[in-house]
Amino acid sequence: MKFNNKHHLLITLIMISTMSIFSCSKDYKTDRFFKIYHGNTVPGAALMIIHKGQKIVVKTYGMANLEDSISVTRYTNFRLASVTKQFTAMCIMILRERGKLDYNYTLNDIFPKFPDYGREITIKNLLQHTSGLIAYEDLIPDTSTKQVLDKDILQMMIQVDSTYFTPGTDYRYSNSGYTVLAMIVEKISGKSFVEFLKDEIFTPLNMKNTVAFENGISEVENRAYGYTVESDSIRFSDQSTTSAVLGDGGIYTSIEDLYKWDQALYSEKLVTSETLQKAFTPALKNYGFGWRIDEYKGRFRVHHTGSTCGFRTIIQRFPLDEFTVIILTNRRDPNVDKLADKLTDMYLIER
Repeated sequence: MKFNNKHHLLITLIMISTMSIFSCSKDYKTDRFFKIYHGNTVPGAALMIIHKGQKIVVKTYGMANLEDSISVTRYTNFRLASVTKQFTAMCIMILRERGKLDYNYTLNDIFPKFPDYGREITIKNLLQHTSGLIAYEDLIPDTSTKQVLDKDILQMMIQVDSTYFTPGTDYRYSNSGYTVLAMIVEKISGKSFVEFLKDEIFTPLNMKNTVAFENGISEVENRAYGYTVESDSIRFSDQSTTSAVLGDGGIYTSIEDLYKWDQALYSEKLVTSETLQKAFTPALKNYGFGWRIDEYKGRFRVHHTGSTCGFRTIIQRFPLDEFTVIILTNRRDPNVDKLADKLTDMYLIER
């Protein structure tokens, strides 16, 4: 059968129509996934999906600030919670690459007055959650209302005399460890943790609106506030006694600034590829330096979630596919990891 120009035109139109319908279907499904974040009376969410450097999906839903009726935008800054840990780890990697420290330095090497148990805990143990440090959350009295700081937690660690297990022999996720890492950054660099983040990561990557938030000192522009959604009410739940701790979860940023972070991890803007590879090399429980490492449906994945009293976040990257899903929300529940998986299925696995 011979095809003339009319046939070719018809086939092209059918193909374009089919692609358009498929695209609209994915768009509709994506919006359905975020149904609970829709509207001007509920806390919201921001979504970005990146493929080969292109922002293939950018969507925002709901409200950043219910009290002042401010909607979420692509520039809204959410508290990252534990997604912050990859930035804390990067600070350590930068100092290591400059010859300022070694991953095998112990706590006593850095803090001479640290108790003797610190002689067994290395920086690498802290990065990989194999230090066994006591959870600082368990050391804060239930009646306490004052926010604790990173330096307070370092003092808590100095006042105890034991660990959960012999360092390096087991895995226990540790906010204490990443708080101590922030204090190591300060001790080694001579800068505050906030200054180091800004000077060595945020400014070089042009992440202009990203900040490690210090109440009463700094401001968060375009700030999302945290909420708890209950069956018949929405409760403001933006801060807790641990919300001022920076090393384990204190960064605020937007999907737009996280795009810059994501793309920088394909380059050597901050550290060499060899140094980055160590961050993405799994140790016990498949944890690297600030990242969880595994496979998802046969594809290599690095990812991390964050959760606090008023935020749930995730960044999920497939470096070999140059594919990333970022979801930021300002509500206590639900978790968003399964949602990121659904989006990965739709935009990467099944495309």
